[in-house]
Amino acid sequence: MHRGRLYVACCLAVLLAVRSAEAFPDTRLSEWERGVSVDSTRQPDMRVYLWFYEWHMFGAVTPGQHTRGNWTNRAEVTPLKARLVNGNPGVELDVKALDDGAELKLTVTNRSKHDWPELASMVACFNPGPEKTRNRQFANTKTWFSSASGLKRLAGKAPREIHYNHELKKLITKEADAKGRYAWSEKWPRAEVDAVDGLIIRESTDGRWVTGIAWDRFLAAQGHNPWECMHLSVRVGPLKRGETRLVKGRVYLFQGTKEDLLKKYKQDRSDRKSGDDPKRNSR
Repeated sequence: MHRGRLYVACCLAVLLAVRSAEAFPDTRLSEWERGVSVDSTRQPDMRVYLWFYEWHMFGAVTPGQHTRGNWTNRAEVTPLKARLVNGNPGVELDVKALDDGAELKLTVTNRSKHDWPELASMVACFNPGPEKTRNRQFANTKTWFSSASGLKRLAGKAPREIHYNHELKKLITKEADAKGRYAWSEKWPRAEVDAVDGLIIRESTDGRWVTGIAWDRFLAAQGHNPWECMHLSVRVGPLKRGETRLVKGRVYLFQGTKEDLLKKYKQDRSDRKSGDDPKRNSR
């Protein structure tokens, strides 16, 4: 009888441990003035920030090639989940904490008065934080993006160059003026090397941690602006008036290298493709 009770107690202990691990991953979410932060529970002050969101590109939400986003959010944030409802109607971001970062689900409904073209995109700023709470370990330019030849340093002739999605090259080129420039070209000059995946990676200054952001649909990869940030523009077009699109993404934050993160990204993207909802997917 005693052994039976001991066995039951052990089983309950194991179940509680499993549930605890599921309920409390190695990251937690916190609200900040412009979005949400993803914080490690393993190391104090190891966090990254997602500013939701900063810019429109190619006619998303507002007509024009390059316009300011509205980052005034109505936020519901717990350590495990966050929902951000943007000041622009029809734009919502759901965030779920995971052991190695966070899951992102961006739901966008076109409530504007115009259809959004294929290149319509939004830029959410992923960064090491504002001055007072900045994560100094990620306040650097050890940044990479995915190119046809593998991971490439996000720094060319100019550190703020923008690397466009190679699949959209023809469409993007058509939108340039006679001199090949865009509304943002003064601050984000066009790079010669294109991006092939929606992924930006940064390693910590001491080389022990890695972070990154990924979106299943993207327009371009760019970074190293005043907040030493990473801009991965999420492509939400084409989207007709009244239509809705769901775009999936990931934030990564864990101890490891850029190669470790790339491996996780490839596996995660494969999993997301196999589980897409055909009615409201990211394709």
